[in-house]
Parts: sequence; C-alpha cells; structure tokens
Amino acid sequence: MYHFNSRVSYSEVNSERTLTLPALLDYFQDCCIFQSEDLGVGVEHLDETKTAWVLSSWEIRLNRLPQMCEEIRICTWPYDFKGFYGYRNFTMEDEQGGVLADANSVWIHMDMNTMRPVRIAEAMKEAYVPDISAGLEGNWAPRKIAVPETGRMEKKEPVPVARFFIDTNHHMNNGKYVLVAEEYLPEDFPVRRLRVEYKKAAVFGDVLYPSVLTEENCVTVVLAEETGTPYAVVQFIGKEA
Repeated sequence: MYHFNSRVSYSEVNSERTLTLPALLDYFQDCCIFQSEDLGVGVEHLDETKTAWVLSSWEIRLNRLPQMCEEIRICTWPYDFKGFYGYRNFTMEDEQGGVLADANSVWIHMDMNTMRPVRIAEAMKEAYVPDISAGLEGNWAPRKIAVPETGRMEKKEPVPVARFFIDTNHHMNNGKYVLVAEEYLPEDFPVRRLRVEYKKAAVFGDVLYPSVLTEENCVTVVLAEETGTPYAVVQFIGKEA
C-alpha cells in the first residue's frame, strides 16, 4: 500500500468549507501518480515507452467529505492485472483512521502510438506487486454504466473543452468530467456514491454536449459529442433507501 498525508486547503473546498468531489478525485489521482513516480514507472517512463494508463471507470463511496484544514491520509494499491486491465483501490482517511471515502477503479494500459490497449509488461507488474487478496470488500457496481434512453434526458448547453481541462496525456483530465457534470446536480443533493465510465478521451477544442436524467436518488449525466457518442457517463447516487 502506498500513502501520503495532506491537509485540506482553502482552494479545495466549496462554500460550506467541505472538500469538493473534483478535489477528492484529484487526491486519488495524485496518490497513484506519486506511487508510480516513486517506483520509477511514472510519467517519464510512460512517455519513453509510448504507453499510458487510461482510466476506464471508477466507483467512489462517500462516508463523509473532510472539512477545510482537516488532516487526511490518502492510500492506494493495485490489487490485480488481467491482460491489459489494471485494478486499483483507494481510501481517504481522517486523523483517527476512519474511512472518509474509498474507491475501486479499472485502468487500461494503452499503446499511445496505435491508441489501442496493450498487454501489461512484466516489468510493470513487478514494480507494482499487486496483492490479489487485498481488494476492498463490498458489492462494487459493474464497470459499464447503462446510458438512459435519449428521450428521457434533458439536453443542456454545450461546454467547450478548455485548456485547463487538459493533462499530460493531452486529454481532458478524469476529474474535469466530474467538475462539469456536478453543475447539473439539484441543490443539496446528498451524493453518497459516484460512478464514472470513460468511453472516449476529449481533447482541447472538442465540445461536450451534456444530457441529464434526474431521478429521486440518482442523477446521470452523459457528456457526449454532438452526434451523441459519449465521452463519459457520470452518475451521482444519493442516500440508499
């Protein structure tokens, strides 16, 4: 398991001094990037080998989001590799070790020359040393999110992909899809689970066409091309019945 400690900053909280969902995703992403860099298989290694880890999906369970200036501990560990898929868990804990949030994620190892999945090299597996027995307990949802029928969804104004959305892979960063989708949540919607499925990488100059389905306990946001082909599907789930 890899971990780092932090303190929730003013720039990471909302008007209620609570950590935002995009900031939570940033912490999880940063944690796995830190681990990769420390193991020598980080951004520079991936650039040299013309490969990348592309996030396919994740599901995040929220118990409580920390407050401004609260001390936190972020942890991550890979627990399995299968073909070109990598599986990774995350937790965010408070000072007492209580779990604030945890997550399950599925990643695809990509050949950046062909933009196709490629089998994970043995050297990569040896660097991470996944522990198959260490996966988080719980009934995790499937990787794919069912897209609602178009006629049930409300179309929203298009959103251009801005420069600050772009990461080192020259794609829209994973957390930025949630940043955009969160704008369509009803006021005071109590998010307890967050699911995201990434289908196609948006790049600078693309335009997102959002469609939203708001139900009593679930808000589904599809961020798509003008043709309707999704870039990502984001699902916010409220308190369980």
